[in-house]
Amino acid sequence: MDVGVAEEHVAVGDLSFDDWVETRVAALLRFAYLVTGSQHAAEDAVQAALTRACERWSRVRRTTDPDAYVRRMVVNAHISAWRRGGRRELSVAEVRDTSVSDVADRVATGDAVWRVCGTLPPQQRAAVVLRYYEDLEYAEIAAILGVTQATVRSHVHRALAAMRAELQEDGDD
Repeated sequence: MDVGVAEEHVAVGDLSFDDWVETRVAALLRFAYLVTGSQHAAEDAVQAALTRACERWSRVRRTTDPDAYVRRMVVNAHISAWRRGGRRELSVAEVRDTSVSDVADRVATGDAVWRVCGTLPPQQRAAVVLRYYEDLEYAEIAAILGVTQATVRSHVHRALAAMRAELQEDGDD
């Protein structure tokens, strides 16, 4: 085991829940926003995850990677909320921004990608966010999502195919 990792693990194990949250909440909120696509949903998912993590802090802080453990809790909280509330489909009109000037094409493209990403099922969206925005390897994503690496690859592949098709369809209109 790497000495730096061991020292970090010991340091996390010694932190109180409040101290750990104080150092990690901003990163958790950024992560949750990328997974959910909404500030409100991100705050809800983080709050639900932190509530559960607080109840189980003695166990969570002893894990090899408490951050990954809580990120998985955030993903699970979002998926649970999504299942309870149902999925909202975005229309192509909501994805397309027709008032974009040539100067802002990159911004508009990025915005369209995010909006299309928001239409993906939660597991696929989480896999894409973890892969391309958190820059994690498939093994790390599999551990966070609690699935196999093959499932992660499948989620990413299907998500990218769906996003390409939607963006291409939008471009043809």
